Amino acid sequence: MTSSGKKGLLLALIAMAGTLPALEAQAGATVNFGPDQSVSLGFGMRTSYSSVEHGAADGSRSNDFNLDSARLYLGGSLNRQIKGMFNTEWDGDKIRVLDAVGEFAFSPELNVWAGRMLSPSDRANMAGPYYSLGGGYWAGVASRYGYNGGIFRGRDDGVTVWGNLLDGRLGYSFGAFEGHTFGIGSLTQSQANAAGLRASDKPMFAGRLQYDFWDPEPGYYGTGNYLGTKDILAVGLAGRSQKNGVLTPAAGGDYRSWSLDVLLEKRLPGAGAVSLEGAWYDYDTGNVVRAEQGKAWLVGAGYIVNRFQPFVRYQKFEADTGIDTRQTDAGVNYVIDGYNAQLAALYSRTKVTGADDRSTFSVTLQLQY
Repeated sequence: MTSSGKKGLLLALIAMAGTLPALEAQAGATVNFGPDQSVSLGFGMRTSYSSVEHGAADGSRSNDFNLDSARLYLGGSLNRQIKGMFNTEWDGDKIRVLDAVGEFAFSPELNVWAGRMLSPSDRANMAGPYYSLGGGYWAGVASRYGYNGGIFRGRDDGVTVWGNLLDGRLGYSFGAFEGHTFGIGSLTQSQANAAGLRASDKPMFAGRLQYDFWDPEPGYYGTGNYLGTKDILAVGLAGRSQKNGVLTPAAGGDYRSWSLDVLLEKRLPGAGAVSLEGAWYDYDTGNVVRAEQGKAWLVGAGYIVNRFQPFVRYQKFEADTGIDTRQTDAGVNYVIDGYNAQLAALYSRTKVTGADDRSTFSVTLQLQY
């Protein structure tokens, strides 16, 4: 790292450390109106310093401070069965709708959600940026759902039926969605109509099955790592399919994808906890967008003790164009208050076939309630 880069890093650490005493002032609130009737408000924010190889205009290493994400969470409960959530995120220019969901909770075994949400997919996508190992989201290489598709941050409009069976050990989620959002250069159905492309308008079907051999993981959205609070051995299988789901001005094709993911976390008596993860992906765009068609995989490991969590991860996407994307991550988390407050340092190196390697060093502060 150059002297300017080291100076920028030092300033970043000082600036972020200065915010730590104010953590207790950050708050969320729940207001109760009666039995099972309430409104809750929360927030989330991620800010970072990053230094990217060849990132400056003159080809040297860049030094940037970024507000990566800022979210407001609003939830409401009419009674034990009828609830809802409305979440927003600042996208760098304006505040946009992230989730808007009507929730009907008939029992832990049967829930129906309708509106805008993440459709069932792999663990990495369901965990998202605020509940992932390393304090960040690694979509874009192996797990590509939040990267190349969706209305905003991988979301889609539709309906999902989900629940937890067998004492919470078997989780299922199946839904139908608008789709038509997969692949760089792909069009939505309305865009295809405007371009005069003749194609059927079939829904996208998505589903996920997961079995927990050790501690159960209730709920719809997932967590990428439990930070040593649970013993986890979970296997998840997810798939998506849509007739004419990939539309371009030149052609249309069917979309299919599936993934298999595994997470193992084990608490060690008096010595923290170790975690191992792995996932395999297969993407098919009907040979229409071959840059987004291919196979991918990832492996990772972490170890948490005394609030510190070093971790490593390797992921690769092999596109049918013959262009591979590989990324290696190594970093350490300082866990202040679970996923509510974390400070992370991360070094990443990315290599794309035919392009120069690029390394990134970042320091990220995450706060949420």
